[in-house]
Amino acid sequence: MAHGRMILWSLLLAGVTACGQHRQAAAPMAAAPVAATAPAAAAPADPGEGPRITMSPDDVHIEYHVYGHGEPAVVLIHGWACDESYWNAQVAALAPHYTVVTLNLAGHGASGRNRTDWSIANYAQDVAAVTRQIPNSRLVLVGHSMGADVALAATPLIGSRVIGVVAVEALRSVGEPPLPARDIERRVAPFSSDFVGATRNLVSSSLFEKGADPVLVQKVAYNMSLRPPAVAVPSMRSLLSMDLAGLLPAIHVPVYAVNSDLAPTDAARIRKSLPDFTLDVLDHSGHFLMLETPARFNPLLLKDIAAIVQRAPH
Repeated sequence: MAHGRMILWSLLLAGVTACGQHRQAAAPMAAAPVAATAPAAAAPADPGEGPRITMSPDDVHIEYHVYGHGEPAVVLIHGWACDESYWNAQVAALAPHYTVVTLNLAGHGASGRNRTDWSIANYAQDVAAVTRQIPNSRLVLVGHSMGADVALAATPLIGSRVIGVVAVEALRSVGEPPLPARDIERRVAPFSSDFVGATRNLVSSSLFEKGADPVLVQKVAYNMSLRPPAVAVPSMRSLLSMDLAGLLPAIHVPVYAVNSDLAPTDAARIRKSLPDFTLDVLDHSGHFLMLETPARFNPLLLKDIAAIVQRAPH
């Protein structure tokens, strides 16, 4: 249990303090260092709804789906050892208002695995490759857990089309010093030696609140534990190795977060790093709040996206 709690603090990599639903201004999430902000690229014609495949810069095929029509496009990015299906309960709520894009990062879902560098920076390139196929002039990136770091890393790659980021269960480590290499290896070691057992233990003991639906807990634990360790373990190492402060100066859009009260975060510390940050905390929920309580989560997500759209230049 103690080891699971340590991993929890690292994998949540975000979050925000508070008890109950409330908002605060604070700071950003983080991801891998990226190059300077890219100019907005011309987008292709609208291919309509349905499944799609594109290629990442390192020649991995990336599967994604498009739902609905509308501006902006909302790109939903899954977390560590998850896939696009974790957003199923959000698609129906978002599609009547926006174009919705779900994707499988490389090594996840039906996307390719022919990659050796499972870094946050490469995952960000996956997202950027998908957005180049989306014709919308404006984009909102929504990322869960590791996906929030990927969203931040992708923002400068995509350029001015990104008008805002929504982090879900993310940002808790903003402003903290990077983990020493020795600590990273100590936390990754159980997953290297017994990925299935370590992942199921992490999910069931640390990522849901006490009293959570046992069927959902087991479903998530088993689903995540069946991810290929050759992808998941180096992805975890990359996530834990990130220097969050390296990316923040490249983020020039508002960042919103919806987090659970599963673990506290120093909001004052986050606020020092990211001035344009807005937070909601959803009480009595766990790390997978979009699965656990979509009836409470979806209105917050819609509210944050609407606020981003209202603030965006026209």
